[in-house]
Amino acid sequence: MDTQLSSDVIVVGGGVIGLTTAVVLAERGLRVRVWTRDPVERTTSAVAGALWWPYHIKPKVSARAWALRSLGVYENLAERPEATGVRLVDGVMGETDLADVEGWTAGRLTGLRRATVREYGAGGGIRVRLPLIDMSTYLPWLRERLLRAGGTVEERTVTDLEEAEAPIVVNCTGLGARELAADPSVRPVRGQLVVVENPGLDTWLGSTSPDGAMAYFFPQPGRLLLGGTAQDDDWSLEPDPEVAEAIVRRCAALRPEVAGARVLEHRVGLRPAREAVRLERAELPDGRAVVHHYGHGGAGVTVAWGCAEEAAELVLSAASC
Repeated sequence: MDTQLSSDVIVVGGGVIGLTTAVVLAERGLRVRVWTRDPVERTTSAVAGALWWPYHIKPKVSARAWALRSLGVYENLAERPEATGVRLVDGVMGETDLADVEGWTAGRLTGLRRATVREYGAGGGIRVRLPLIDMSTYLPWLRERLLRAGGTVEERTVTDLEEAEAPIVVNCTGLGARELAADPSVRPVRGQLVVVENPGLDTWLGSTSPDGAMAYFFPQPGRLLLGGTAQDDDWSLEPDPEVAEAIVRRCAALRPEVAGARVLEHRVGLRPAREAVRLERAELPDGRAVVHHYGHGGAGVTVAWGCAEEAAELVLSAASC
């Protein structure tokens, strides 16, 4: 019997990394179950902005390669935005060097050029069309794609990876890996967003001030997402009113019409940052194979498909042993 086709895999973690990895495995013929503590709509991934851009992730070279492999997938999904939640949207990334971006993207980005003074002032930046993902649509679509491929999703809290009764376990638990993989090097980077009624903006913008403060806005269907923050080692999931006011103020400095937009909700998410993404095969104490796949920082959506392909190769290698 073909061991790859008969293998059973449990993916622990139902965020975008876990679901994407499960989809790739299921579509390669493996029987896959996802165990997730929270419904996919309430995972950290659901809070993401989610503009395609390799932000707050290392190692840089690998992250860029994973991002470019994922880019092609998102470009295809953008042909069905109502179903997938993926659109290609123009925008400006401030404080970004055109030559550097051209160097690592190798002509893959649509409409890439220097931003004009009218578009971004004298600060310097790039204008480009990038995938912008509405996670409220995308995550359920991703789950349904897994189910169509024969996979399952179970809401289950895991306290030990050995609980997963499968020959191969894939650990996509993000910050949960601090306990489940005994890895204190994965740490939270807190991000706060303010969701407002869209005053008519149809492009996105990202900016970083000289003191490191971020400001960005992403137009999503029926709303505008304003950000943001990157607070290291902050575990609080409670929105901070003062931080929210500062976010709106910074975004309004870039586009004045944002100032009067009605606030719809506040969101907080904890990015699972690590000195480098952990993507490797290891063994559980009982000898079964485990593929660790976590630590994607602020770029989980951006690199998900490229990373998932590499994780799948590690799983298939373990299945053939």
